[in-house]
Amino acid sequence: MFLAFLNGRCRFISIFKWELGFLFLLSAIGGRVTGHIRYSIPEELKIGSVIGNVAKDLGLDASRLHMGRARIVSGGNIQYTELKADKGTLVMNERIDREQLCGDLTPCSLSFEIILENPMELHQVTVEILDINDNTPFFPNPVIQFETSESATVGSKYPIESAVDPDVGLNALQNYILSPNNYFVLKQHTNPDGSKYAELVLQRPLDREEQPSLLLKVIAADGGTPQRSGTVNINVLVLDANDNAPAFNQSVYRATITENSHKGTYVATVNATDADVGANGEIMFCFSKIKGSAVGAFNIDESTGVISVAGDIDHEKEKKYELRLEARDRGGLTGTSTIVIDVSDVNDNAPVITIMSYSSAVSEDSSVDTTIAIINVRDADSEKNGQVTCVIEESLPFKIVSSLTSYYNLVSDSSFDRELIAEYKIIIIAKDSGSPPLSSSVILNVKISDINDNQPLFEKHFYSAYVMENNAPGTSITTVRAKDADWKQNAKISYFLVDTHIGGTPASHYVSVNSETGELNAVRSFDYETLKEVELTIKAQDGGSPPLSSNVTVKIQIQDQNDNPPQVLYPVQTAGSVVAEMVPRSADVGYLVTKVVAVDVDSGQNAWLSYKLQKATDRALFEVGSQNGEIRTVRQVTEKDLLKQRLTVIVEDNGQPSRSATVIVNVAVADSFPEVLSEFTDFPHDKDYNDNLTFYLVLALAVVSFLFITLVIISVKIYRWRQSRILYHSSLPVIPYYPPRYSDTLGTGTLPHTYNYEVCRTTDSRKSDCKFGRAGSQNVLIMDPSSTGTMQRLQSEKSILDEPDSPLETSLWPSPYRDQTKHSIHRAENRQRHFSGERENRQREALRRCDSVQLQL
Repeated sequence: MFLAFLNGRCRFISIFKWELGFLFLLSAIGGRVTGHIRYSIPEELKIGSVIGNVAKDLGLDASRLHMGRARIVSGGNIQYTELKADKGTLVMNERIDREQLCGDLTPCSLSFEIILENPMELHQVTVEILDINDNTPFFPNPVIQFETSESATVGSKYPIESAVDPDVGLNALQNYILSPNNYFVLKQHTNPDGSKYAELVLQRPLDREEQPSLLLKVIAADGGTPQRSGTVNINVLVLDANDNAPAFNQSVYRATITENSHKGTYVATVNATDADVGANGEIMFCFSKIKGSAVGAFNIDESTGVISVAGDIDHEKEKKYELRLEARDRGGLTGTSTIVIDVSDVNDNAPVITIMSYSSAVSEDSSVDTTIAIINVRDADSEKNGQVTCVIEESLPFKIVSSLTSYYNLVSDSSFDRELIAEYKIIIIAKDSGSPPLSSSVILNVKISDINDNQPLFEKHFYSAYVMENNAPGTSITTVRAKDADWKQNAKISYFLVDTHIGGTPASHYVSVNSETGELNAVRSFDYETLKEVELTIKAQDGGSPPLSSNVTVKIQIQDQNDNPPQVLYPVQTAGSVVAEMVPRSADVGYLVTKVVAVDVDSGQNAWLSYKLQKATDRALFEVGSQNGEIRTVRQVTEKDLLKQRLTVIVEDNGQPSRSATVIVNVAVADSFPEVLSEFTDFPHDKDYNDNLTFYLVLALAVVSFLFITLVIISVKIYRWRQSRILYHSSLPVIPYYPPRYSDTLGTGTLPHTYNYEVCRTTDSRKSDCKFGRAGSQNVLIMDPSSTGTMQRLQSEKSILDEPDSPLETSLWPSPYRDQTKHSIHRAENRQRHFSGERENRQREALRRCDSVQLQL
C-alpha cells in the first residue's frame, strides 16, 4: 500500500497487487495453461499508470506476449485498460469513476480476458476499483420546508430527505448532525440496504404563538479522510392542531413483477390511516428518495395508493426495486414505509456467440484435440434462463469443450482425410434452458489443407497394347492414365519410363512416354520377325514432397504384317546349272515326281501357303497339291510325252495383300541317263538372278570369277602342254580318261546319300536367303557346262566302240586307250541299270529329308 496526495488533498489509496495471488488452472482443453490475476487500484488513476506486470505475474516471458499477439478482450464498449505487449505491463487507458461504473455496487471490479496465440492461451484478469473519497454528501434540495402542528406530541418524528453520497464504504454517508435547538433532536436510522437516513424528533411541545417557525440546519458527513460534508436548511412551520400522523398498515410491502411488463400493469396497493378528521385526516401517498433506474419506473396514485408500472422494466438492468413510501395528511404529518418489488426474469435474451479466435484451415494430419476456435457465449438472462449449452452436429469430427466460464473451445475429435471431405461447415448452436428456450448459432467454415498421403493409382493394373510392324517412328501406341486423390501440386502426375532392358537393349530405344499425358510412342520401326513383344514398366509420380509413385506393366504386342514373300527351299534354283527331276515312262497315275518345299517367315495366316501350277509343258500330265506342294502325275506316262517337261509352280501366302514366289521345276521323262543327258544338253538355263544382291556382292562375285577363269585358263594351258608331251605330238584323236566316280561297290545297286545344307540369314528377314543341296540320287541331273562336253564325248566314244567299223577296232587307236574307254562306258551302263531299281525309294528319302529341314527352319 502507498499514500498519495492528489489535488492538494491527502487521499489514502490502497493498491492490492496479487490480492488473491496467481492462480494457475489446467485447462481441460488441449493441455493449455490458464491463469487468473486480480489487481486492486484506486479510482481516478491517471491514464498510463501501471496496474501490474502481467507477464511477470503470469510467469511468462515478455516476448511471449508479443509473439503470441496478446490482446485484451472485454465485453464493454470502453477499453479502460491497455496491454503493453512489448513490456508485459497492464496500464490505464481511461480514467475510471467508480461511481459511474458501478454505482453503489460493491465490490466494484472490471473483468476481462487476455488471449495469446501459438499456442492459444486464455487468462482472466480482474481489476477491483477501490473507492476514494472524491464525492461530497449533498441533499437533493438545499432547503427543506415542512409544517407541523402545534399540537404535535413530544416524540413526533419528522423524516428528513436523505443526503446522497455516491461513494461507498467508509467514504459513504456516515452521520447526520443537527444544529443546536430547543425543540428537536436528530435520530439516525439504517435502511436494510445499509444506507442511513435521519428523522427529527420533537423533544418538547411546540407553541405557535411563542415561535411560529423554526430554522434548523442538518449536516451530512461521510467517513472518508479527509472528511466531506453537506448541509441542508430546514424551515419548520408550526400549524394549528393536527396531532395525528398517518400510519401504514405494514412496515414493509413486497411485490413481484415480471420484466417487460406493459405500462400501467398493477404492482401493489399500500394503505395508511390517520386518526384525524377532516382535512387533517386526508392522506396523500408518494414515493420518497427515488434514485437511479427507479426514477420513472413506477407510479403511485396519491389518493388510492395503487402502484403501477410507469416505465421499462428490465431484469438484466435491475433485479429488485426498493422504494420508500410516504403517507402525508393535510396537516403535514407523514408516515413512512418501504415496498420491495422483485423483478422476475423472462427468457427474452438469446445467447450471444462471439468468436474470439479462429483457424479457417487445418492440416489433414493434425492430431486429435487440436484447437480450432475459442468461443465466448453469454446470455444476459439469469438463473435457468441464463444457463447455456453449446453444441455442434454429432457427425462432425469436432467437439465443443468448456474451458472457462462462458468460454468454449472447438477442438478436433478425430483425424481428418481431405480426400474424403475437403471442407467442413460447422454450425455452432448455443441454447439456453429457458421456457421456451432461445438459441443462436454461428457458422464456421474449416478447410482441410492437403498433405501428400496418396500415391498415384493407374486406371488399370495391367496395360496391353498392339502395334503393327513396320510402323513409322513416333506412332502412338497407347496411353496410360493414373489418378491421384490429393490436391493441386500433390496431385500433379508425371509419367516416366522405368529403365529396363529388352534383349539387352534399353527400353527407351523402343518406346518413349509423354511425361504429361502418359502417351506411349514408338521410337523405332518394329519388325515382327525380330521382336514379337515388348514388356516395359511405366512409373507415375506426383509432385508432392516427398513424391509418391506407383508402377504399371505395359505389354506391347507386335502384330505381323504380310511383308515377306514365301521362300522356296526346294528345288534349289541356281544360276548356271539345270536341276531336273527324272520320271520313268512307266510311271503310273499319282506318281510322286518331287515336292516343292517353301516357307514364309511371317506368322498366322500370312504364313499359310498354297501351291498352284502356273505353266507347264503338258498341263494334262502333272498336278501340284495346293496344300503340300507335291507334284504328281495325273495320267499314265506314254511314249508320246516329251522328254523335257518344264513346270512353273507359284507359291502364294494368305496375307492381305498376298505375296508369292515362283519356282521352275524341270522334269525329264526318260528311263535311262544317257537318254536324259543327250536331250538335256540344250535345256535352257534359268538366269533369274537375285535382284536384291547388293553392289558389293556383285563386285565380289566378279572378282572371284575373274580369278577362277584366270586359274582355269592357266590350268588348261598347262594340261595341254603336258598332253602334247605325252602323245609325242601324235595326230591321233585323244580320248580323255575319266576315273570312276564311285567305288566298285556300286555294282551292288546301292548309292551313297549325301545331303549338304547351307543356310544363310541376314538381320533383315526380307533379305534372307536359304539354299539346300539335294541328295545326289540317280534321277536328279545337274548339267554343268563344263561336264556337257565330257558326257557327249562318252556318248560318242560308246557309239564309236559299238560300230563295227569303229576306229577302235583298228590299229589306229592305241590298245591301252581303247580298252580303258570301253571299260568306262560299260561301267556307266551298269550304274544306269542299278539306278532304276532304287529310284522311287531314294526320291521319297530325299523328299522326307527336305521336309525335315523345313520343319527345323
